[in-house]
Parts: sequence; structure tokens; C-alpha cells
Amino acid sequence: ELGLKSPGSRSGSFPPSRFLFHLRSLTVYGSAVADSLPGVCLAHLQVRGAAGVTDGNEVAKAQQAAPRGAAPTIFSRILDGSLPADILYEDQQCLVFRDVAPQAPVHFLVIPKKPIPRISQAEEGDQQLLGHLLLVAKETAKAEGLGDGYRLVINDGKLGAQSVYHLHIHVLGGRQLQWPPG
Repeated sequence: ELGLKSPGSRSGSFPPSRFLFHLRSLTVYGSAVADSLPGVCLAHLQVRGAAGVTDGNEVAKAQQAAPRGAAPTIFSRILDGSLPADILYEDQQCLVFRDVAPQAPVHFLVIPKKPIPRISQAEEGDQQLLGHLLLVAKETAKAEGLGDGYRLVINDGKLGAQSVYHLHIHVLGGRQLQWPPG
């Protein structure tokens, strides 16, 4: 057991205000504005051009995302407390929070605190951490009532539709999921 706690009962270094706000979507006007938001998950942005047309193709947005070197990602900003998130669990190695654009009734992310950009860039020394992420995903899924099943997804790189270059595991459930997924 990992001792999962609700955000209200959670002790730690994050201020309570971090739990009061949960961004569902962000609409940005003009692609130049979207380009000026380094580390923002482009798959979760709605970009409106001069004509007001929304580009809803999340795969295309993910293909526009690229590793930004040492620039902070949206996940590193959640980790440092500069962006709020609906936190489900935290320990020394990882953080679990609800996805801002859920694709299922239950959709949360498990991220390592160590900044590994892609699963394909994980190293031999990351074995324990990667196993820990999966066990935390399992325990959080159990705590979220997903006893009948759920799906784990890791997107890797441009063709894998990765939009944030900080390793993260999507956990989706709460309904019958379809196959094939993509």
C-alpha cells in the first residue's frame, strides 16, 4: 500500500491554494501566442486564428511540440508549485494529478520528479523509478475506483503524439475503453 490520501488530508510542502484551481481548457488566440508558451501541453490548447477557427487536431498539435532543452515544461511548473493541479498523490519520486483535458471519466497522470523527457531516453539507472511509477499508477487506480480495469498509456516522441517532453503515464478508466486505441 502506498498510503494514498485525498488532497485535503495531504501533508507536504505545497500550499492549499494549489488544490483550489483545476484548469479544464485554455484557449489562445493566434499561433504566435501559443508558441510563446514554452512547455505548455500543446495537445490541450485550443488555438484560434484570425478567422476564429479552432484547431482541434491533438495529433497535429503534438507533432508541433518539440523537446525544449532546459526550458521548463508544464509538468516541471506543476512540480515546483508555480502551476496548480488537482493532486491525487505525491511521494519523493513522483506526483499524480488529474489530467486537465480528461479523455475518460477517470484520467490522471503519473509523472516522475526526475525530468526524463521521453521513455525512450530512460536509462538503466531508472529501472527502480519506472517500476515505482507503475505501482503508484496501480494503487491510484484502485483508490479512484478502477477495480474493473483501466488503460496505461505512454506517448513517446513526435509520431507517438507526445506533447509534453517530461515522461508521464496516462491512466484512463471509468468506462469501457475501445480497441484499437489509435
